[in-house]
Amino acid sequence: MAETVVIDVTGRMTIGHDAKVRDAIYAALDGGARNILMNMERVTKLDSSGIGELVAAHTTVRGRGGRFLLVGLSERLATVLQITNLLGVLETFDTVDSALEALGALGVPAAPEPDAG
Repeated sequence: MAETVVIDVTGRMTIGHDAKVRDAIYAALDGGARNILMNMERVTKLDSSGIGELVAAHTTVRGRGGRFLLVGLSERLATVLQITNLLGVLETFDTVDSALEALGALGVPAAPEPDAG
């Protein structure tokens, strides 16, 4: 597996709907990925459970020596992360290409897309 994996998330990251995202992250890490880039462009809702999953993923990836990056946050999602003081903790980028460029990993294949709900 590539060192960096892009995970495109669609739907809701809410209680009861975030297990597929978690499973995709751990599958990528267990498959040898070091960095996880989560494309959030099509996330429609994020609640405290979804925020918890982001924090857990960030902690896990960093603990394994990698980077966890979020891409394509809507204004609403960015506001939620700002209010929770996570916007300065989590690495965020406007586009997948800008995040991959920051990692020096242009041309990375995307992982299968989990439907959060």
